[in-house]
Amino acid sequence: MSDTAPKTIGNPASWVLQSMQSASHGTADAIDEIRGASHSRPRVRSLDMADLTHALRAGWDDFKAARSDAMFLVFIYPLIGIALVVSGFHLEVLPLLVPMVMGFALVGPAAAIGLYEMSRRREAGQPMGWASAFAVIRSPAFASVLMLAFYLAALFVIWIMVAEAIYGATLGPESPATLSAFVRDVFYTSSGWTMIIVGTLVGAAFAYAALAISIVSFPLLLDRHVGLPIAVATSLEVMRKNRVVCLAWGALVGLMLVIGSVPLFAGLIFVVPLLGHATWHLYRRAVM
Repeated sequence: MSDTAPKTIGNPASWVLQSMQSASHGTADAIDEIRGASHSRPRVRSLDMADLTHALRAGWDDFKAARSDAMFLVFIYPLIGIALVVSGFHLEVLPLLVPMVMGFALVGPAAAIGLYEMSRRREAGQPMGWASAFAVIRSPAFASVLMLAFYLAALFVIWIMVAEAIYGATLGPESPATLSAFVRDVFYTSSGWTMIIVGTLVGAAFAYAALAISIVSFPLLLDRHVGLPIAVATSLEVMRKNRVVCLAWGALVGLMLVIGSVPLFAGLIFVVPLLGHATWHLYRRAVM
């Protein structure tokens, strides 16, 4: 028989067995990637405020290099914000409107994964258009990225549940009678101020946890085959070693997101790409 003869699938049972083996190998490869091909942890540098300035400037350069592509990638963010506000007009959802809008920042690092990839490609001298941002789907680290994104999404859900409990213990558990009555109860009653203070403190704790887990972990997963545990451990080490700088970065991110959200969330089209690109460059300054 000629070597060029077409190969046959064989009987259905053998085809199913081959398919299962192929899927098994793919699953095993994904598990190996999540665990990490190397057990050596990257070295962490000490940062100062000048590094934040550098990251923002480099992020702005990336944004200018592919402005329309980056804006296209994040166009959905203002739509999500508007959808949240519209849902807030339903009185049963109104008490959770602010926690939902502010809590969206908890999953922001995962939502900016395409922007990290664009900055990585530009740094490597590769094309960085919006289509190239989706190359992360073919990355060996994609399984780790998805798992970390799932953790942040779970953190967001837990935050919403906690925020609902705080409302129930202060102004609730009944839904507000009207929007004006809710605003009056929030700002002109002791229960309302208790809700604001407790909610702010608890929300800050959730934000701190998300920042510590993700400040460099997503870019690190794209850049090196370290696995999810080492990526998260490195991110925690960056936070431990540079707590003041990292908290300043988190505060800056929060402030810029608030400013970008003011004009009907339209400013997020500019703010989110800048922060996404800048996060990549902060990672490059923080991790050796």
